[in-house]
Amino acid sequence: MDTERFSALKGFKDLLPENAPRWQWIESTVREVFPTFGFSLIRTPILEPANLFARGIGATSDIVEKETYTFDDWDGKKISLRPEGTASVARAYLEHHLHTAALSRFYYIGPMFRHERPQAGRLRQFHQIGAECLGQAGPRHDAEMLSLLDETLRRLHVSGLTLEINTLGCAQCRPPYRNALQHYLSAQQGSFCEDCRRRSAINPLRVLDCKKEGCKAAVARAPCPINHACGACTDHFEAVRDDLTRMGIAHVLNPRLVRGLDYYTRTAFELTSAALGAQNAVAAGGRYDGLIETLGGPPTPAVGFAIGMERLALLIPPDGIPKPTPLLFMAPLGAVAGRTLFPALFQLRQRSIRCEMGDETAKLAAQLKRADRLGAAHALIVGDAELARGLAILRDMTTKVQQEVPLNGLVEGLVDGLANRLVECRIAR
Repeated sequence: MDTERFSALKGFKDLLPENAPRWQWIESTVREVFPTFGFSLIRTPILEPANLFARGIGATSDIVEKETYTFDDWDGKKISLRPEGTASVARAYLEHHLHTAALSRFYYIGPMFRHERPQAGRLRQFHQIGAECLGQAGPRHDAEMLSLLDETLRRLHVSGLTLEINTLGCAQCRPPYRNALQHYLSAQQGSFCEDCRRRSAINPLRVLDCKKEGCKAAVARAPCPINHACGACTDHFEAVRDDLTRMGIAHVLNPRLVRGLDYYTRTAFELTSAALGAQNAVAAGGRYDGLIETLGGPPTPAVGFAIGMERLALLIPPDGIPKPTPLLFMAPLGAVAGRTLFPALFQLRQRSIRCEMGDETAKLAAQLKRADRLGAAHALIVGDAELARGLAILRDMTTKVQQEVPLNGLVEGLVDGLANRLVECRIAR
């Protein structure tokens, strides 16, 4: 007999029922807030053509070179598990000609995959909430995206975050800045890690994003993108900051903030938390005006962000998560009682009352013990004696006070006549 025992792969974790309410609350909050801001749900496949990410994110990025799960399909075509959501949304936007429709704002919730060292809040299968606004070029749309992010986190009771923003310039002012940065980095090669020595020649902006202390110290005096921004980029960035101030959204300028993906232009931002340690980004994003064109579409301005759900879940205070609604527990004593109560169980659930029923072969004490473990607010007890009298016993599991209720019209009696007792058991749809 095969006795092999299986465990989840390294960097992959089960979401257990005890943690599910936290995730469900995050998702339900997003589904409530994002449509209010005009965003529609989009779901893209987990598997995509590998070249989508090479072109969209950048073939020399760490994500594509080192982290993306890429393999040959049965027909020999290279495919990848998506490492992020923006490129997939851009692909769908072009494939389905959504640029010709009224829809231009999308949000998604789902798993992403990167083969990197597992760490707190970031696994090899991790989950992101993302929002993408396509076809909008004005600075007000950047600020609007940040207001969406701010409102979502406010409703989730997440506090203590710092919004850092910067401008990365555009196709006109980025090349002169790149030259100035490369000139500076060429004198610092001995201080860089192996990756940053390679990055300094291929994509020098990524050197500014390195988290290693030696590299961070070496770029402390490096030129900043904001100091090389053209007039149009400077005006755009100042307008974004002005709108944030008018909305009361606190933010700080981080002139060395860059993003690790090739497609970012102009506004870039991160929301960080000191409570998360070195990997402190909860959400990040910015403007990516050249991505759609890179993927073969027309010039299309765009701005978006992604929230890491694992890190976000770590920051939600336990008392900020809505408690499960109280439960009505039915305790039938015997087969006849079970047959009598079972239809009522279904009818109560149809009325959105959360309820469970015990094992009709178990003794009352065992059933009440289970009701306690489930956190039931009330227990409804029916045995042969109650059936003979046409009554049920409704027991308050906290005070232990009991009262008799008629079996005839039981469901209506529980829903209407005892509304003051069971109103908290109703689940809001």
